[in-house]
Amino acid sequence: MTAMKRHILLLFLTAIGCAWILPAKAQLQDERHNFSIGINGGVNVSSVSFQPSIKQSKLIGPEFGVTARYISEKYFKMICGIQAEVNFSQRGWKEVIEDGTGDTYHRNMNYVEIPLLAHLAFGKDKGNGVRVVLNLGPQIGFLISEKEIKSASWNPSNRPQGTNEQYDKPADRKFDYGIIGGGGLEVRTGIGHFILEARYYYGLSDFYNNSKKDYFGRSGHSYIGGRLTYLFDLKK
Repeated sequence: MTAMKRHILLLFLTAIGCAWILPAKAQLQDERHNFSIGINGGVNVSSVSFQPSIKQSKLIGPEFGVTARYISEKYFKMICGIQAEVNFSQRGWKEVIEDGTGDTYHRNMNYVEIPLLAHLAFGKDKGNGVRVVLNLGPQIGFLISEKEIKSASWNPSNRPQGTNEQYDKPADRKFDYGIIGGGGLEVRTGIGHFILEARYYYGLSDFYNNSKKDYFGRSGHSYIGGRLTYLFDLKK
């Protein structure tokens, strides 16, 4: 991990720690014991940061999974908790090929993701109503499959100034980690909670080896996701 990646990760972990430690030490918090579970689903708009760079457009893929959330306290007007998920997430990249051949290429990379998030909310405390929600924390992932999709007339051999090392090359590393954060609106009703949320993920790891002898110095995922989550209370 480079120094920049370490600093970014440390900043986010520090922010999460402050979100938990400060309310725990204060005397003004109002305890809660609300535990909810449910499902989520949405789409990712993804790309990969390559060095040397590869020109890309955005790749759209599905995301869905299960969510568990525990609300522990209210500190002034801020509702604090923790949220864990297990998700299926499709990422990857779609290349922009401008050599006149009409070739197309994209790769789908399917991951099981596990984010562990500090959950903050502002708005209606109890009963039905609307809250603004923020989620932030680390995420790990495990590559379970990948697939290349090429045009029928595929022929990259004569491509001028093109990067060809990625073709027919599977990922060297299946373990992925990074930071994820986002926000949205939660609508609380008598039949459960509905959360519409946007998220951004920045990968701190590379899926290709990146030593000095390897071709790629960077091959990290990033994506913007939109999702809808439904939760119901097991304990209020």
